[in-house]
Amino acid sequence: MRRLSPKKRTETDLNGGQAGLTAAAKAAGSRHEEIDMTVTNTTHLNFRGQAREALEFYHSVFGGSLTAITFAQMGAAEDPAEADQIMWGQVEAPNGFRIMAFDVPSARAFDRGTESFFESLRGTDIEEITALWARLAEGASVRVPLAPAQWSPIYGMLTDRFGITWVVDAAADQAA
Repeated sequence: MRRLSPKKRTETDLNGGQAGLTAAAKAAGSRHEEIDMTVTNTTHLNFRGQAREALEFYHSVFGGSLTAITFAQMGAAEDPAEADQIMWGQVEAPNGFRIMAFDVPSARAFDRGTESFFESLRGTDIEEITALWARLAEGASVRVPLAPAQWSPIYGMLTDRFGITWVVDAAADQAA
């Protein structure tokens, strides 16, 4: 198994060097004070009637736990035909993967847009990344095959069967 060492996050990393340091860090003369990462971001995908299927697919790829709460369960179904659609759903895996999904009710405007975002999947274990890629690729359109790239030990891009574009890689600065 080829494992890349995770990078420690410092004030310099997060804020771009001396210019980004807080006044307290400048006064202390420290450019490399470690910081506890207290926030995360989670991609929240919007669908029109496909959220459950997408969540089940991502759960089959990444494992972990799947939570799916319907509009009916929350007493929030405006249209009885949409009662079993997902008001809030999430897949959360022990390896840190998390994604949320929601079915936009027909009473609300919905336009996915054209490449309005990519979902980035970055890891430290090349074998794990490759296995996740293989599962995501089922029914997908591979845009860039998973392979070494100038900037990364491994990189690929695909659009999955739900129209979500994934960039999958290992960060070059994490390579040992």
